[in-house]
Amino acid sequence: MRRLLLLLLGLLLLHEGRCFEFVIDGEWEDELTHVHDHYERNKRAILTSEEQEDFEAIRGDDITVKSYKVESRITSRFAHTTVRSSVVNSGSKAQSIGFNVQIPKTAFISNFTMNVNGITFVGSVKEKTVARNLYAQARARGKAAGIVRSNSQDLETFKTEVHVPPGSNIEFELHYQEMMHRRLGFYEHSLFLQPGRLVPQFQVDVYIYEPKGISGVTVPSTIGENFANLIKVTQTKEKAHIAFKPNLQQQRKCDNCTDSAIDGAFTVRYDVNRESNAGELQVSDGHFVQFFAPTNLSPLPKNIVFVIDVSGSMWGVKMKQTVEAMKAILDDLTIDDQFSIIDFNHNVRCWNEELVHGSSIQVADAKKYVQNIKPNGGTNINEALMRAVQMLVKASNQGLIDPRSVSMIILVSDGDPTVGEIKLSAIQKNVKRVMREEYSLFSLGIGFDVDYDFLERIAMENRGMAQRIYANHDAAEQLRTFYSQVSSPLLRRITVQFPEDTVSDVTQNSFDKYFSGSEIVVAGKVLPSDSNTLTSFTTASAARLDITLETEADTLVLDQELAKQQHSFTGFAKQLWAYITVKQLISERSLAPTAVKKRKITQRIMALAVEHQFVTPLTAMLVESEDATERLLADFPKDPKHGCCSGMGGGPGGSASSNLAPVRVVYEPPPWVQMPTPAPPSEAAKGPEEQTVPHKVTLVDNDPHFIVHLPISDTYVCFNIDSKPGHILNLVSDPGTGLLVNGQLVGSKQMKKNKLNTYFGTILVYYQPDGVSVTIGTDSITMTDGRNNHSFTWGATAEIRQDGVRISIVKNSHVSIVINNNIQMMVLLHRVWKKNPISVDFLGIYIPNDNQYSPLVHGLIGQFHREPELNVFNFHEGVDPLKREATMDVKGNRLQVTRGWQKDYRLDKKHGSNVYCWFIHNSGKGFIDGHYTDYIVPNLNSFLQTH
Repeated sequence: MRRLLLLLLGLLLLHEGRCFEFVIDGEWEDELTHVHDHYERNKRAILTSEEQEDFEAIRGDDITVKSYKVESRITSRFAHTTVRSSVVNSGSKAQSIGFNVQIPKTAFISNFTMNVNGITFVGSVKEKTVARNLYAQARARGKAAGIVRSNSQDLETFKTEVHVPPGSNIEFELHYQEMMHRRLGFYEHSLFLQPGRLVPQFQVDVYIYEPKGISGVTVPSTIGENFANLIKVTQTKEKAHIAFKPNLQQQRKCDNCTDSAIDGAFTVRYDVNRESNAGELQVSDGHFVQFFAPTNLSPLPKNIVFVIDVSGSMWGVKMKQTVEAMKAILDDLTIDDQFSIIDFNHNVRCWNEELVHGSSIQVADAKKYVQNIKPNGGTNINEALMRAVQMLVKASNQGLIDPRSVSMIILVSDGDPTVGEIKLSAIQKNVKRVMREEYSLFSLGIGFDVDYDFLERIAMENRGMAQRIYANHDAAEQLRTFYSQVSSPLLRRITVQFPEDTVSDVTQNSFDKYFSGSEIVVAGKVLPSDSNTLTSFTTASAARLDITLETEADTLVLDQELAKQQHSFTGFAKQLWAYITVKQLISERSLAPTAVKKRKITQRIMALAVEHQFVTPLTAMLVESEDATERLLADFPKDPKHGCCSGMGGGPGGSASSNLAPVRVVYEPPPWVQMPTPAPPSEAAKGPEEQTVPHKVTLVDNDPHFIVHLPISDTYVCFNIDSKPGHILNLVSDPGTGLLVNGQLVGSKQMKKNKLNTYFGTILVYYQPDGVSVTIGTDSITMTDGRNNHSFTWGATAEIRQDGVRISIVKNSHVSIVINNNIQMMVLLHRVWKKNPISVDFLGIYIPNDNQYSPLVHGLIGQFHREPELNVFNFHEGVDPLKREATMDVKGNRLQVTRGWQKDYRLDKKHGSNVYCWFIHNSGKGFIDGHYTDYIVPNLNSFLQTH
C-alpha cells in the first residue's frame, strides 16, 4: 500500500512538472528512490521542445562567440580539464546566453568562474544545504540564475544561463577532474565538442605526462574523418601533446555553409610503459599512488552462468542484439571454461542443469538454444539468480570447480521484477545471502526502462560491477565490449600492502579479481619518515601459482620532475587520492546497512568534497560575485541513475572499501645467497692475494668459466667451454629427480684478440614431476607449467610459488630457484652499458654442493655430484710467475694444470671476488666425462642423452 501511495505521488509530481525534496532514512528512502526511477524513465515522454533541441555549447540569438578552448592536463592517469569560452551579446536587446558543457559521468566538477562585463563570479564547493540556502537568498532578490546537470547516457550536461544587456562580454570557465580508467589495454579520454556554431578561435589541447613513459598515443576519428589531418600529435618518451585547431573555413560543413561540422567526441587513447608486473608506485605532495596492471600472465579458468531476461519487454531489437552478442561471447569460451545459460521470464529455464566445458559441441548447442528464444511474459529476477547460484554451489560441492578458477554470474535484464519476489531490497538480501565469497555478479541493464540503481547495488555487493547497455544499433557491440573486460581474469585475491608506520588513509587495497587490460589503483597518504623510499608489497594468486611483488619509489624525485614540466598537473596525487576515496565512500553509502552508518559516511564525503572542491551528490557549487551580491548554484543530479563506479579490477568501481591494516612483508632470499664476509685462504690453496669463496658452490659465469668445487678435497677446479653462440649446453640432467638445467650461449658483439667470447644468455630450469619450467633471460623470467605461461621482468623484486617450486627475483640482481626445499640454484644478471661496442648482457649460474640429486645425475655440472678422486703434485713455477703449475691425476688422466683465479660475482657484480683454482685447459678435456660437444643438446628443454 505504501509503495502504491508513493507511486501515485510520483505520478502526480510528473503530471505537475514539479519536483519536491524529501529527507528520508532507511527503507522509506529505498522505496522513494524506486518511485523516482519511474519518474526519470517516463519523463522523456513530456520533454519540452527546448529540451529536444540539438545540444549547443553556446546558446543565444545574435551572439558572437569569440573563442572556445578546451585544455586537458593528464598526469599519471588523472585529468584536469578546463573549458573556456568568450561570448559577446551582439544583439540589440538584453537576452539570456547559455553555456553548456557535456562531461563524463565519472568526473567531478571542481570549479566554475564567469566574468560578466568585468564582474567576476568565482565558484566554491559547499555542503548542499548550505549552498542551496545561500543561493535561495540571492534568487529571492532576482539576481541569480540556476545551474543544473542532466543525464544523457554516459554524459552529464553542465548548463548555465545568464541574462545580460546588449554589448555585454561574458567569459565562461569550467573545470572538472577525473581518473582515467584502463580498459582493454588503454586509457581513453574524451572531450565532447558540439559548439553549434562557427568559432573564430577554436582550440583543443591535451597534454599527457606519464613518469614511466608513454607506450603509444592514438586519436580515433570519432569527431569526423575530415578533421583527421588537422589533429597534431607530438610525443616524446614521457610526454604527449595532442592539438586540434581548425580555422573557420575548416570548421564549416561545406564551403559555403554557416553551420559547424564539429559535432562529437574528441577522443585520445594511450597506454604507459610498464617495467615489470609489480606495478608502478608514485609519490608526490605527501601522497602515493600504486598502479598495478600486470601482463604476460595466463588467464584463470572461468565458470560462468549467463542469466538472460526473456520477458516480453525484450521483444524486438533488444532480444535480437542480445542473441547476436551471446553468439560472439560463447565463441570466446575455451575448453578450460565451464558455463551454462539460464533464461527467465515469469518462469526460469536452464539450457543445461549443470556447468559444462566450453567445447565446440557444447558451444554450438548453446548458440542454437539462444537463437530459438522467444521473449514473452513477466520478469522473475529473484528465482533466476537463485537458480544460477545453486548451479555454481552444486558444481563446487561436487569438486568440479578448480579452486583457482573464477566463478561469475552475468545478468542481462531490461526491467523491474514483476513476478515472484518483487521487492528490490528483499531480492538484494536473498542474493547476498546465497552468494559465496568466491562468486561475482555482473549486471547489465539494457535500455532506459531498467532499474539500473538496483542492478548496480546487487553487483557491487557481490564483488562485481554493473553497466548500462543502451538499446540502439550497437547494443550487441556494447555487450561484447563489456564481456571482453571480464573474459580474461589473470589474478585473484590481490592485496597491496605497505610496511607499518609508512602510510595512512589508504583506499581500497584488497581486490577480488584482476582482469587483463584493466588496472588496480591504490592511493593514500605518506607518513613522515627519515627514509626517502616507500615500498609496497602486492600479493596475488594466479593460475597454479602465488605471487608476491615488491615495488619501490623515491619520495622526492617525482615532485622535482613535475616542477620542470610546463603542462603537468602538480597536485595530481592528492586529488587522485581524494577522487578515489570519495567514489568508494559513495559506493559504501549506497550499501550502508543502517541510517547511522549512512550518516557517518555522508559526513566524510561532504568533508572531503569541500576540502578538495568536488561537486558530488552531497555537495553543490556556489558561484558568487566578488562582492557576494550575486550568486549561482552548480548542483549534482538529485537522484543520479548512473553509477559512480565503472572501474575494472576494483578501482573506484570496486566493492566497498576493505582497508586492511598494513602488515610488514620482508623478502628473505635463501641463506646461501646472503653470504658472510670472505674467510682467509687456506694453506692448501695458497696464492697471491688468495681467498676462498665464503660459501662453497659450483658456478658458471662470464665467458663461460666453470668453477667446480669438490667438497671432499675442498678444491676448486676451473675450465672454460669454447663453444659457439646459439649452442645449448646441458649443465644438470637428472632423470631420477626429473631436474634439467640447460644454458644457451650468446656471443659478444665483435671479436676481441681474434676470439669471439660467448656467455650464457638464457638459462632453463625444468622440474619434470610438477611440469614446471623456468626460463631466465637477460630481459625476462618466464614460468610455465605446460598450459599456463607467466612472464616477469627484472624490474621488480618478486616471489612466485607453484607446487613445490619457489622463484625469488631480486630487482636487477638475481633469481633464486628452490625446488622441494632440497634443490636450489641462483642465476645472476650482468648488465652492460647499452652502447658497449663489444660486450652483451649475460647470466651466471651458482649451484650449492648440497643439492639432493639422484645417482643418475649428469651434465657438465651434475657429474661432479659424484666427486672424482684427484691428486695434484709436481708443483713448479709457470710461464707466469704469479701462476704456479702442477700435474693432476684425475679419472685415469694425467693433466697439466695451472694455478689461477676466476671470479665469483655474488658479492661484487662489477669486479667480482677471486676464486683460486686449478685450471684445466682445452675445454675441460680429461676432467669432464667425454668431450664438451657431448653436452650440446638440440633444445633448451632437452635432457642429456647418455649411453
